[in-house]
Amino acid sequence: MAMPTPAVTKKLPLLLGFLIAVGPLSTDMYLPAFPQIAADFQSHAAPQISLAAYFAGLAVGQMTQGALSDRVGRRGPLLVGMIIYTLASIGCALCWNVSSLAVFRFLAALGCSAGVVIPRAMVRDLADGPAAAKLFSKLILVMGVAPIVAPMLGAVIVSVAHWRLIFVAAALYGVAAIWLVWRHLPDTLPVARRTRIGLVPVLVRYVNISRERAFITHAFVAAFASGALFAYLSATPQIFIGGFGWNTLQYAALFGLNATAYIGYNQLNPALVNRFGISKVLVFAVIALLLACLILVALALHPMGPFSVIVALLMSEIGFGLITPCAMVGALSRHQAHAGSASALMGTMQYSSGALAGLAMGLLGSNTVGPMATAMLVCALAAAAAAWARPPLIFSSVES
Repeated sequence: MAMPTPAVTKKLPLLLGFLIAVGPLSTDMYLPAFPQIAADFQSHAAPQISLAAYFAGLAVGQMTQGALSDRVGRRGPLLVGMIIYTLASIGCALCWNVSSLAVFRFLAALGCSAGVVIPRAMVRDLADGPAAAKLFSKLILVMGVAPIVAPMLGAVIVSVAHWRLIFVAAALYGVAAIWLVWRHLPDTLPVARRTRIGLVPVLVRYVNISRERAFITHAFVAAFASGALFAYLSATPQIFIGGFGWNTLQYAALFGLNATAYIGYNQLNPALVNRFGISKVLVFAVIALLLACLILVALALHPMGPFSVIVALLMSEIGFGLITPCAMVGALSRHQAHAGSASALMGTMQYSSGALAGLAMGLLGSNTVGPMATAMLVCALAAAAAAWARPPLIFSSVES
């Protein structure tokens, strides 16, 4: 007899949030070290190349992790993924050139992808519609501590020691994640609901998921919004530290401020969804992101100093904070039977967009606002087009 799906307990969102936080932690903690990494390897593009490699690893890893978790359950792949992440983070601490750093970052992302995609599928195992949006918001509240604390921790490390110790800290986080999964995480996918299919059917499943209009439009909204976010992540260390002359602690404080805004907007999401519905909230968020990007372009053409850029970035956090949970729910709404695969495909699209954005920022190699603002605007326009093309959503419980 199959075990029942575990109920949503108070500690489960905390645990899932801790696991999802491995993604932003691994990204944000080493952002203040970008100038030092570039100086050590004598390559202006070195940090952006490593970040693009990381996003590429997340994109590739999620395709396999999602399907694997649909087949064997959620808990096992999470354990293996966190072990790979921990070992690869140690490799990053020991890297000897740009290529080795990029390779170990790619491998770390392959493992980290389990912590990114599987908890989202576990939410879909347990809830749907507005209830799932509420649970996603709880997860993001927990994981939201990472983008506030991580850059500050990274800034402290690079101010008193070598940037390589950042990856030692990441490895220690991986060890903690392994222990928590081993001791406390239940498997939310009962044996009766697990799939037993081979590689070709998995590929066919991905094709079928991508052909479903509600999935692909919401996934594109999230992917293009992620492209804008990752352009911002890749470019702002060079803009504020290299261009405006800020120190690493000042930049970390700025990043923490933006992360706090992101969390605050995200936590408004359940109340807004309950009152206005997922579709209206998503449209509002896309419009807010688009307006923020237009302001950034205007500031690139007519500079007004760093604080005007900060205001525009804070406005963009409205879009980032509200788009993610709504787009996730919309994309996964018709895919309960294979939520892991759908979540993986959506994550692959998001991080593929991020890899391209990070690579573009590295190739452009500018300390000015212009390249970032242009990339963010292009992504916001594409997200708006995808939002316009979405079909109505009907959930199993409440229509939104």
